Amino acid sequence: MNKINENIKKVFESKVLFGILCGIGIFIVALLIFSAGVDVGFHKASFGRAWGENYEHNFGFVPNRPIIGEDNFPNANGAIGKIIKIELPTIIVQDKDNTEKVVLIKNDTQIQEMRAPITSSDLKIDNFVVIIGEPNTQGQIEAKFIRVMPLGMPPVPPSAQ
Repeated sequence: MNKINENIKKVFESKVLFGILCGIGIFIVALLIFSAGVDVGFHKASFGRAWGENYEHNFGFVPNRPIIGEDNFPNANGAIGKIIKIELPTIIVQDKDNTEKVVLIKNDTQIQEMRAPITSSDLKIDNFVVIIGEPNTQGQIEAKFIRVMPLGMPPVPPSAQ
């Protein structure tokens, strides 16, 4: 029995086992990083698909619409631009890449003009807004936070359009 205990002790103290355990640990970390990348890509592609499938529903039919953005996926988690239409509880924002985004304002959406809290009824067409939210399955952005910026904000640079 002592010989078995000594052999087990040698195995756990060996550098080979340590190397194997390190290799397995590195493999698991790499697998987690890869999995996170797949999840992010899937989330972005799902929003792009939902946005495209619901384009006509959200904006009305527009034949020969252009390809969206440089990477063919709109920003799924927010918008920066001016309000071009208000039909509460939704607003349409012309984003910096000239795409129109439907933003759904919910009861828990925080809206501020600079630092002062305001309500959704205070929003006006041509307000410059920064919106943070999450995409839904209808291709809309469910706003978590909306900040109305002052009218003197510099225009979106042509390189971003």
